[in-house]
Amino acid sequence: MIETTIKRATPNDAAALAHLAERTFRDTFGTADNITDMDLHCAQSFSAEIQQKEILDKNYVTLLVEVEGQLVAFSQVRLRSPKDCVSAVRSSKPRSPEEPPSELYRLYLSKEWHGRGVAQTIMSEILSTVTQAGVDCVWLGVWEQNPKAIAFYRKCGFTAVGEHVFQFGNDPQRDLIMMRMVDAS
Repeated sequence: MIETTIKRATPNDAAALAHLAERTFRDTFGTADNITDMDLHCAQSFSAEIQQKEILDKNYVTLLVEVEGQLVAFSQVRLRSPKDCVSAVRSSKPRSPEEPPSELYRLYLSKEWHGRGVAQTIMSEILSTVTQAGVDCVWLGVWEQNPKAIAFYRKCGFTAVGEHVFQFGNDPQRDLIMMRMVDAS
């Protein structure tokens, strides 16, 4: 059994998170996309300063996964993140504008840890996090050309409910919007 530690990121983790975020993003999409767009996206998304700002934002929860003291995965959740195609209700009460769903904004792990249970472990923690926040559903955007991720999210109970454009550098790409209910009781 792999012993994993999951912790909430602090500002001191920003540099290590920035390095992991860029590396895992490039590993995931580097062979499928234009290098200029990749470089632009990474510069706009994964610097230590950006990661620190997101860690300090009270609407974000950034979780880090370590195995034997090595940072191997991370996730970022936006606790309140409305999306037009995502609708759910708590029991019979419609959601008010003050109660938007959560968004699983990022979930990446080092390629050597794929298929070893780490993604399931962090997904359980993500679902626990949004449940504790009192949210009734969580949504995510996943690139339509990433069948491995789509299959993982389906296995975790997410279903496709729409689509949006993900601006990747200068390349507008199509993401599927997937959501799942959580027990917010």
